[in-house]
Amino acid sequence: MTTSTETGGPSGFDLALSEEQQLVLRTARDFAREKVLPKAAEIDENKKVPLELIKEMGKLGFMGIDVPERYGGSGLDSLTYTLVLEEINRACASTGVVLCTHVSLAIEPILRSGTDAQKEKWLPAMAKGEKLGCFALSEPASGSDAAAMRTSTTL
Repeated sequence: MTTSTETGGPSGFDLALSEEQQLVLRTARDFAREKVLPKAAEIDENKKVPLELIKEMGKLGFMGIDVPERYGGSGLDSLTYTLVLEEINRACASTGVVLCTHVSLAIEPILRSGTDAQKEKWLPAMAKGEKLGCFALSEPASGSDAAAMRTSTTL
């Protein structure tokens, strides 16, 4: 760990982005500005994120940003994921929510708790943006209160 006098900050941590993180950040910023922002009003008006944006985010590695390379993902860290999310959300929050839900709420449980067979089956297509993950959380009696949900499943 570096000292605060070396980094100029009180935290004692080096908060500089790596070259890879800077490259991903620039890529996300350019993509958001050139491809997402021009469609943001249309996306909100039509209540649909165009499939071509999802596929492009897949080609850029954003849809599988934290998926290990062996499953077709980018294998990047949480900070890099956050940098990408900030740029996409700045251009269009709707598109950012789709990306965040796909990565955090659909892919992450497979990474953490899925079997090897499930990971091999789902992650490569999800990482490429060919399959889009989602998350459903609502019941008439509970709304979005996960603790109050009554639906269950058995194997």
